[in-house]
Amino acid sequence: MAAPLERVRFLHVDDNAHMLNIVRTMLRGLGVEHVLEARTAEQAFERLRHDSIDIVLLDYAIGEDDGVEFLRALRCDPASPAPFVPVIMLTAHSERARVEAARDAGVNEFCTKPITANDLVRKLTVIIEHPRQFVRTDTYVGPDRRRRDDPAYRGPERRRDRQRREAAPDA
Repeated sequence: MAAPLERVRFLHVDDNAHMLNIVRTMLRGLGVEHVLEARTAEQAFERLRHDSIDIVLLDYAIGEDDGVEFLRALRCDPASPAPFVPVIMLTAHSERARVEAARDAGVNEFCTKPITANDLVRKLTVIIEHPRQFVRTDTYVGPDRRRRDDPAYRGPERRRDRQRREAAPDA
């Protein structure tokens, strides 16, 4: 990873003390100096209200709380303290329905447990070096779900800048 991480501030939201320790150790190994932790959605919102957070690592299930519901509130609630903060969802359950639920709630990246340092570095690299544009529509709030432009796509939700490029060819 080209970007140094010592100044990046992380919030790790997980109710499992063992996972908090594992991820904290991985982040420290990557040079991260600022790792805040929360064990509930309520604690996470409190941290986001009072601390400057650059990236959230979010477990899919936070004890009694649902990580996807937390993410949806983070993205959509008008009182959200950080609707645009990048979020990496961590989970031991990688079924398609769960991945799609997280994607549709506005997750930036998805990491399956057992998490490895290499997986974490890849996800952080994408978020830091190749951030996706944030999108707000009637049905979705979060990073653009399309990871690449498809020149063959001709549907009604075609990317506007591609439409502009086609309407005004290079002079």
